[in-house]
Amino acid sequence: MTAASAALSLLPISISRQPFSKASSSSPSFVKKSGGISIRGGFKVLAVHGEEGVEGAVGSGLGKKSSSKVWETILDVENPGPRTMQAKGEVLDANQALEVARFDIQYCDWRARRDLMAIMLLHGKVVEVLNPLAREYKSIGTMKKELAALQEELELAHKHIHISEARVSTALDKLSKVESMVSDKILLVENSQESDSSATTAITQTTSSSSLTKQQRKGLNIAGPVQPYHPTLKNFWYPVAFSCDVKDDTMTPFECFEESWVIFRGKDGKPGCVQNTCAHRACPLDLGSVNKEGRIKCPYHGWEYSTDGKCEKMPSTKLLDVRIRSLPCFEHEGMVWIWPGDAPPSNTLPSLKPPPGFVIHAEIVMDLPVEHGLLLDNLLDLAHAPFTHTSTFAKGWSVPSLVKFLTPSSGLEGYWDPYPIDMEFRPPCIVLSTIGISKPGKLEGKSTSQCSTHLHQLHVCLPSSRNKTRLLYRMSLDFAPLLKHVPLMHILWKYFAEQVLNEDLRLVTGQQDRMNSGENVWNMPVSYDKLGIRYRLWRESLERESN
Repeated sequence: MTAASAALSLLPISISRQPFSKASSSSPSFVKKSGGISIRGGFKVLAVHGEEGVEGAVGSGLGKKSSSKVWETILDVENPGPRTMQAKGEVLDANQALEVARFDIQYCDWRARRDLMAIMLLHGKVVEVLNPLAREYKSIGTMKKELAALQEELELAHKHIHISEARVSTALDKLSKVESMVSDKILLVENSQESDSSATTAITQTTSSSSLTKQQRKGLNIAGPVQPYHPTLKNFWYPVAFSCDVKDDTMTPFECFEESWVIFRGKDGKPGCVQNTCAHRACPLDLGSVNKEGRIKCPYHGWEYSTDGKCEKMPSTKLLDVRIRSLPCFEHEGMVWIWPGDAPPSNTLPSLKPPPGFVIHAEIVMDLPVEHGLLLDNLLDLAHAPFTHTSTFAKGWSVPSLVKFLTPSSGLEGYWDPYPIDMEFRPPCIVLSTIGISKPGKLEGKSTSQCSTHLHQLHVCLPSSRNKTRLLYRMSLDFAPLLKHVPLMHILWKYFAEQVLNEDLRLVTGQQDRMNSGENVWNMPVSYDKLGIRYRLWRESLERESN
């Protein structure tokens, strides 16, 4: 049962596939050795090519369909069979090595299902032998012989399960190693202009692995004072406020890309976003008020502006045709969005609603003294939790021997192992996560699907300035709906969120200080940094495409 569960748990893993042609003697890039494939340079990937002549624990009985349609569908699957593969060059590259590991897992899954099916069939036979109706027609000696034979078959089936457990463990270790190799290759491909030409060749020797790591470090250089933001980063819809915070008679000031803006509702109740500077004497408009006509009134000389930036009233002087800058601004699914870029806005606004079944319990806005890229790096990293958040949600967490982030080959989403947490980076500055929990501060199971209750989080990291971020945080639960109506509960949630963020900020502000002094904050990325690395590569590719 353990081997079957372990193998079935591998099914959600998405691995990029790359077809192989039939092997030819002209390019012997890998050699089969006692059930394995040896890749030149000392790296070996286990590759099981089937077991001819082995029928399993109960012989040919495994080939028959189970009487139960459910178990038949799950367990009686096709034998993946032997695979013949050929490398594209003289050696097996990272994608091909990953494919070999995938064959391992596919076989282990089939073998585990067969073992489990064997035990189930044997269980049915034991029930049949012990059936009171059957005993009337059999002697005790006959029943003893049948049970003894079934006992031997059960022992053999359990032996196969232990072998399958070992194979699953080996396959997972190999997959983890190949995954790291592929991550290294992705970094090199994305930064090939800055790397030596030799870095783009296939993985050949163990010694080349270390050279890849060195070139990887050179390719991801986040050091020195934060430079002005690239204009293309502005060409996105940005959430800047929660709808509940934008009242009819108040203004919401904020900064975005080094500029000051203010949000307020017009006479029709729709929000607008204008420059937070009066055209007359550059007085901050948020120091004024919103009148009954839905216009903001400058506190200096009383000039009044509508949501499109037009000045509609100038007391004590002739009305002139004056406008201040305004941005496209819309309200969507409980959030106010703006488009700060020069390109035409896209026609649709993204959806950031919680998944079905979740109820929003808290919406919090904070201004943090850290550059938004560093904050995103932190939010996309879960491996730091048992070391950083020792006084809050990760109190008592054990430190795993290996932390992995499993994701499609080029995706910006995936799930953590061994933590039951799904995570996604959504351009330009949004992190979504779903955490499986049993009670506050506790983890249950190794995937979100194994957990009965969940916490869903939204983090929006709006780039206010080069050293400041406006954070919009929303927390939703799929349990305890009445908790939302407990008086002053929102104060408790805000206190807890601030405690968690303070644990992070102590470290991230230190990083920012070192970065401003010239240190590279991505000096030595490792395998669990995958999602943060892909975010940085996305930023770099966005800037390259616009040049």
